[in-house]
Amino acid sequence: MSKLLKVIPLSLKEANEFVTQHHRHNKRCVGHKFSLGAMFQDRLVGVVIVGRPVARKLDKDFTLEISRNCVLDEAPKGTCSFLYAKAIKVWQTMGGKKIITYTVESESGASLRAVNFENTATSRRFPKHHKGWRTRDNREHQDVQLELRLRWEKVLEV
Repeated sequence: MSKLLKVIPLSLKEANEFVTQHHRHNKRCVGHKFSLGAMFQDRLVGVVIVGRPVARKLDKDFTLEISRNCVLDEAPKGTCSFLYAKAIKVWQTMGGKKIITYTVESESGASLRAVNFENTATSRRFPKHHKGWRTRDNREHQDVQLELRLRWEKVLEV
């Protein structure tokens, strides 16, 4: 089905508009390195937003984080994996060495396993008034932070 999908570059504004309208549990992103869209029959059916890792300790060694992957329910099967694969390819072309992302505990991670990500860690829950996540004034609490999250990593070939 991915042969019917086409990848396009998106501005952060365009990608965030899609996320705001369609993502199940996350809000828009504040920044990015790049964003991509998946087109199917001349319609935007999914977006991926890629930026610096939110966790400061992971922001090193040519590592980026896929902060959003949002796909419409009616998108072709495999669209999530298609977007992950395209993000990996772009970052690898830019000289990237690793790419990470997170899922909430209730998500299967099948799209990540399809593109050879490895589940490497579990992050803790952050209650609404917990200082750990809100170390900067401009950060907004999101309800997804109340759930256990799994970190996935992919080391890129050189």
